[in-house]
Amino acid sequence: MTTTSASIKTRFLVFSDTHGLDSLPESVSSEYADVAIYCGDLTTESKLDEYRASIRLLQTIHAPLKLVIPGNHDFTMDIPVFQRKISEVQPPLEPELVEQVYGRYGEARRLLNDATGITVLDEGTYSFRLQNGASLTVYASPYTPSLGDWGFQCHPDRGHTFDIQNVDFVMTHGPPKGIMDYTYPGVRAGCPYLFEAVAQARPRMYFLVISTKDGVQNLLLGAGSLVKSLLT
Repeated sequence: MTTTSASIKTRFLVFSDTHGLDSLPESVSSEYADVAIYCGDLTTESKLDEYRASIRLLQTIHAPLKLVIPGNHDFTMDIPVFQRKISEVQPPLEPELVEQVYGRYGEARRLLNDATGITVLDEGTYSFRLQNGASLTVYASPYTPSLGDWGFQCHPDRGHTFDIQNVDFVMTHGPPKGIMDYTYPGVRAGCPYLFEAVAQARPRMYFLVISTKDGVQNLLLGAGSLVKSLLT
């Protein structure tokens, strides 16, 4: 946080990968947070029913500000990917069926943004004044390196620009290369460009998530230490 608000105690709830769940354990949802930060994969198949369930989950959280980025499973929020997936299906799907299950282009994002207290972030830097008087600057990015056909993915050989400068908190859906990034076959799936950007920016806190052979691991990095956070 900024120098003027550095002495204000601020409580964070940081989590991700609920994949269509509509509630959290009471031990989590009953706690108050000044800001809740959700780092992607609201859904498993990017269906409207899953987004609605995720909204119900987010509405159970006692936080006046809830920041959300999508993950690779939330592909209908990546409009070009959503359009491509529909165009590639053979025989073509009936538009009415697509709209019923997945919604129109942009509908999932509208559902989230219309819900009270939920703010969906595109890639970029944002500043907020919290209810407790603290100021918070956040860098957000849903992009992960992959050759797959999910949402918000960049080609691992072409790189991606993570423009992280003077922020308190970095929220991404995937990890930097070398930071808890081993995936199922024992291959590092982290992004080297993200590692470089985070190492140079040195944010106060950084949240990441990775799916491994042992399940989903969520980690908070900050003040030179690595602290395990809520496991989903």
